[in-house]
Amino acid sequence: MGRPRGFDETEVVRAAAALFARQAYDGVSVDDLVAHLGVHRNSLYKTFGSKRGLYMAALRWHVDNELLPLVTAVGEAPDLPGAVRRALAVRDGGSPLDLLLMAAAERAPVDAEVAAQVARALNALEETLATRLPGASPAPGLAPALASALLGLRLRARTTQPDPGTAPPEPHTAPPGPGTTPSRTGTAPSEPGTAPPGTSNAESGTGTAFPGFVDAEQAAVVLANYFNSTNTDISR
Repeated sequence: MGRPRGFDETEVVRAAAALFARQAYDGVSVDDLVAHLGVHRNSLYKTFGSKRGLYMAALRWHVDNELLPLVTAVGEAPDLPGAVRRALAVRDGGSPLDLLLMAAAERAPVDAEVAAQVARALNALEETLATRLPGASPAPGLAPALASALLGLRLRARTTQPDPGTAPPEPHTAPPGPGTTPSRTGTAPSEPGTAPPGTSNAESGTGTAFPGFVDAEQAAVVLANYFNSTNTDISR
C-alpha cells in the first residue's frame, strides 16, 4: 500500500487553474508551479505526469467548477443586459472567463484535447446566450457572435486595468466653458444599461480607460437589435 499524498489534489488543481488563468500556459514554468503550489517536483510529476497533465486537469476543473456554474447564472438572468453583466463579473481580480480565454487563444490551436474543452465551454455559453436574446427569431449566428464579443471584452478589460490605487475619473457634470472641449467622461448613467439622456455611450465615458459593465450591456443589446432587425446571418 502506497503512502498517502501529502497534498490536497483538488486544491492544487484549483490553484494551478488560477495561475494558468493569470499567466497562460507558456508563462508558467514547472519551477513556478512548484513554488506557487507548494508541491514537490517529484510529487507533481508522479500525480499529473507533466506540466501539460496538470494543465489539462486544471482546465477540466475550470470548465466544470467555474465556467459551467457561470453559464447557469447567465441563463438565470432576466434579460440580455443582465446576462452580459453576470458573464463579465469580476471576483477577486479575476473572471471565470479568464482561463477559457487563455486556452482558446494559446493552446486550442495546437492541442486537440484543449480545443475539445474550449468547444465544450463555448457551446454551453452560446446555447445559454441564445435563450437571453431579444426577439422571437434571433438572427442566425448571433449567440456565437455575442459569446465571442464577451471574450473580447474580457480580454480588453485584462489589458486596460488601471494602476493599483488609481480611481476612475469623476463624472463631469458642469457645462464646458467657452473654447473648451466637452469632457468625455460624461454623467454616470442612473440605471444599468442606459446612458444619460441625450448622450451616446462614448460620450458617457463608459468606454474609455475604465471600461464598465454598462459598456458591454449596451454593446450586446445594440448588436442583437441590429442583426435581428436586418436578419443578418453572422455565422457566414
